[in-house]
Amino acid sequence: MYKISIIIPCFNEVKTIIKIIDKVKNFTKYKTEIIIVDDGSYDGTQDLLKNLNDLNIKIIFHRKNFGKGMAIKSALELVTGDLILIQDADLEYDPVNYDNLLKPFYETDADVVYGSRFLGGGNYVRIHFFWHYIANKILTFFCNVITNLNMTDMETGYKVFRSSALKSISIYESSFAVEPEITIKLARKKFKFFEVPISYNGRSYEEGKKIRLKDAFIGIFCLIKYGFFYKILKK
Repeated sequence: MYKISIIIPCFNEVKTIIKIIDKVKNFTKYKTEIIIVDDGSYDGTQDLLKNLNDLNIKIIFHRKNFGKGMAIKSALELVTGDLILIQDADLEYDPVNYDNLLKPFYETDADVVYGSRFLGGGNYVRIHFFWHYIANKILTFFCNVITNLNMTDMETGYKVFRSSALKSISIYESSFAVEPEITIKLARKKFKFFEVPISYNGRSYEEGKKIRLKDAFIGIFCLIKYGFFYKILKK
């Protein structure tokens, strides 16, 4: 039985943080630890987290907002599990998907599992943001060209790794650009990737969605950076 380290990067999620923590805690099928990284929240999220009293929850507070990549990097210092699962602090990704995400580790020799919003087979996927969909497809396409993989959703928020795999690379990107960085580096090390279908309830900007179209251009820059200058940045 694997121990699962669930990393929750968090920034200004006062409306959802307790709800997602409760959903994660209700997942009692496996041995887990929860590591929350508050990335400089100023909307009251920090106050909620400071009032938590749970020995199974480790909390890191950043003095300012650095980004998702830095949150993951900070959390890795506290990870003790065999597998690492990234869980966003909003309610776009529901822990109801955990069984599906973990299945390849128990039934195959998977090193990395991505939850795809585009494979079909999940319970539901909210439909909106056409241009985000196009940007995602472009980023995934170029990542596939670089890695020679056939992923459908490189930018997915649900990623699960063997701890030994994720800890074998150095993470430099602080922002959402961590997604292509991690993917390219692990693919170049020949770790075995799997995809599974997941449900997805994407938020609107009014509901608190943070990723912007500019992040797509940052992602393209990082694909070039780690795809074509990998020998320099091989760690």
